[in-house]
Amino acid sequence: MAVLLRPHVEARPDEPALTDERGSTSWRELDARTDRLASALRGLGLTTGDAIAVHSGNRREYFELMCAAGHIGLRHVMVNWHWTADELRYVLEDAGARALFSEDAFGDVAREASGGLGLDARVAFGGEIAGFTPYEEFLAGGKQEEIADPVMGFPMFYTSGTTGRPKGVRRKQLGVGVPIETATLLGDVFADVLRIPANGRSLLVGPVYHSAQWLWSHVFMLVGRPVVMRRSFDPAETLRLIDEHTITNVHLVPTQFVRLLRLDEATRASFDGHSLSAVWHGAAPCSPDVKRQMIDWFGPIVHEYYGSTEAAVNSVITAPEWLDKPGSVGRPLPTTEVHILREDGEPAAPGEPGQIYFRYTSGDDVEYWGDEDKTRSMHRGDRLFTTGDVGYLDDDGYLFLSDRVIDMIISGGVNIYPAEIEGVLITHPSVRDVAVFGVPDEEFGEQVKAAVELDDGAEPSGALADELIEHVRTALAGYKAPRSVDFVDEMPRTPTGKLYKRLLRDPYWEDRTQKI
Repeated sequence: MAVLLRPHVEARPDEPALTDERGSTSWRELDARTDRLASALRGLGLTTGDAIAVHSGNRREYFELMCAAGHIGLRHVMVNWHWTADELRYVLEDAGARALFSEDAFGDVAREASGGLGLDARVAFGGEIAGFTPYEEFLAGGKQEEIADPVMGFPMFYTSGTTGRPKGVRRKQLGVGVPIETATLLGDVFADVLRIPANGRSLLVGPVYHSAQWLWSHVFMLVGRPVVMRRSFDPAETLRLIDEHTITNVHLVPTQFVRLLRLDEATRASFDGHSLSAVWHGAAPCSPDVKRQMIDWFGPIVHEYYGSTEAAVNSVITAPEWLDKPGSVGRPLPTTEVHILREDGEPAAPGEPGQIYFRYTSGDDVEYWGDEDKTRSMHRGDRLFTTGDVGYLDDDGYLFLSDRVIDMIISGGVNIYPAEIEGVLITHPSVRDVAVFGVPDEEFGEQVKAAVELDDGAEPSGALADELIEHVRTALAGYKAPRSVDFVDEMPRTPTGKLYKRLLRDPYWEDRTQKI
């Protein structure tokens, strides 16, 4: 048996471990398929530290691959299925992926992105992709035998800050090659911190390629919490699934709260929800009014965390604590030091905003794959590192966020990087200069706004704004396209070329206590 699955296979072999729209996989079946996949992957010559990429929506095969890679020390690159072929190809090359597993729904992108890369395997599930090996055929090529010498593998998530191109994030101590038992320790610790019951069952209604969704589903599955998943979020179906599958815990983002709250009264009234013990949210700012409405409806189980792809979970705050400290994201976890530093590098006083820095008490650290300069740019000499947020600690040690140093936009829990969009817009013949930034959106937290200085001969118009938005859509995933365009006479730049983006952005955030 696969060592991480053994306790669950022995205790309840025929109970579902994974459930999606197409059916269920029992613990016994998951164990057998994990063994075969691990054998097939090793049959490609893959060893500890090598990488595979998984390009798919939420489905059981995704979890099987993570289980297998996680038992033989592989980096499994969690691919955003919205990416264009160019974006996917960049990540495959940057990560050094040796195999690509792709869902047929994204076959055209996968085929174009991987063509000519010389991968050891290209495998398709859900249906055929020309030139790809069918998933079940690949799996059948592995031996049905216990995994010898298991060692922990770990996902590689991609994020990019403001550099335009994404970068792989990894931890120096927690990652591929550490003892396999570390995965169980990780799951048990977070299950305790995040109040996930021992007999819990997780609902996944966000993309598992997101680091938080991975934690709230796969990590907890490895320590015995089955997962019910859907490839997309439907508010009414989410309520039905919670009751039907007696879901105990779910991770949501504020835009999903808004959609739940906008359901008709009959649908809301039909929801029981007695099985729920923990509803966690993060990844984007949440309107206090929305959060209070969710607590009123679901009860004092709507908790919040603050974290990032780089720094994982930094702090948590329960619903009762939040009602006492509205707007806070909680106290830092014992595993993470949080320091608020002024611009001069000195510690800020309680209540005084400053840049937020972190340091792990274990001595662990964060680095960007293949980018020493980017890694160095987020660190100070004393191992403190920052992800660019600004906030303060109050007298009781509770953390509050107030602004963001970097320009990253978070819309509906998804990170969007302005530099990448600006790089596309500037190629349009009518554009002389451009700035992209986030403006308030009641449902999504932020939406993408583009400010454009036109070249000579071009005239502002609604038609041109639509053309510029479509120009972005042809080059990047659709969610990165601006929702609106402002035409400006001149960009606020210094003689040295520095752009004062805040002069464009701040008017939209006036009279708001939070700037993100």
